[in-house]
Amino acid sequence: MTIRSQLTALGLLVAVATGGTAIAADKPADSLAYQAAAQSRTAENPKLVWTASHVALQTTEVAPGVYAFHPDTAAKKNAAGLPEATSGGFVVGDRGVLVIDTMLNRRLSVQVQRLIAEKTDKPVRYIVNTSYHGDHSYGNQFFPADVEIIQHRVTRDYIRDHFTADIKFMKQYFGADQGLDELHPVPASVLLEDGADLSVDLGGTSVRIRHLGFAQTKGDLFVTAAGGKVVFTGNPVIAKAPSLPWLLDGHLIEATQTLKALRAILPADAVVVPGHGVPTGVGAIDSHIAYLQTLKSEVAAAIAKGETKDQAVKSVTMKAYAGYKLHPWVHSQVNVPAAYAELKKN
Repeated sequence: MTIRSQLTALGLLVAVATGGTAIAADKPADSLAYQAAAQSRTAENPKLVWTASHVALQTTEVAPGVYAFHPDTAAKKNAAGLPEATSGGFVVGDRGVLVIDTMLNRRLSVQVQRLIAEKTDKPVRYIVNTSYHGDHSYGNQFFPADVEIIQHRVTRDYIRDHFTADIKFMKQYFGADQGLDELHPVPASVLLEDGADLSVDLGGTSVRIRHLGFAQTKGDLFVTAAGGKVVFTGNPVIAKAPSLPWLLDGHLIEATQTLKALRAILPADAVVVPGHGVPTGVGAIDSHIAYLQTLKSEVAAAIAKGETKDQAVKSVTMKAYAGYKLHPWVHSQVNVPAAYAELKKN
């Protein structure tokens, strides 16, 4: 089933042609899919991390046939250090389309499908979920049932075992009125293991999917396209500076090693599509690595002085990174305690 026929079945297809001429521009003003989302958006709820019903996605063609999608507010919020909704992308080949991450709910997943339909009639054949986080994977259920979903085994297992608890968690931070009640887990059809390196031929272009190690979760997948000149990172790279990596599951040392491994396989002019921002350059990876290295050094010094965890939280301020508006929470309440626990144990 093609994306257009699926959207028709959902009753959500917007026109993607005028007078028989396809619209194929990345500017939001020229995208009917974007216009429909922008016209139906609600106001942002300041009590939420970000408001899914406010998000209007736009595309950026980062290489021939390779597109990023991201909120239209991402450039402004990234520069201001504000949290932003999810970004992802899709790659178009002669035989079909591969999508990287499918968003949080029906409204956002359908937006992605509308954007794809503006670019191609080719069917979506593959979905890659970069992690188990719901804003990157729960939109799977709104794609055609015959699409092959690619995940790391840990991602599959986590979604299966924690779905109910995760929905409860996400309602708390993303809102109880954002369409989460209709969600259900969709089993992956292709499971990858640690160290996986899978190439997918889309016809005339290929996409490479790799597990390089623990980055933010045990099942993080990195997707490269355009001969390795474009990388979709998911959450291990949140956005360009001043954003910070989130050590939600700890593993400071492994996360640093994985980001270094990622950086090593990319050319200096690679396009980086982060998990929550506009396409950027490898400097976003470099800044995340620099933060983690500084964090390790300063927390280790605090431990050497005999400081307790609470004392380290107060002393390891790293004010140079305070431009990220979530710094008081991500740095002080998540990253420093996680680094302290790991380095103290080791």
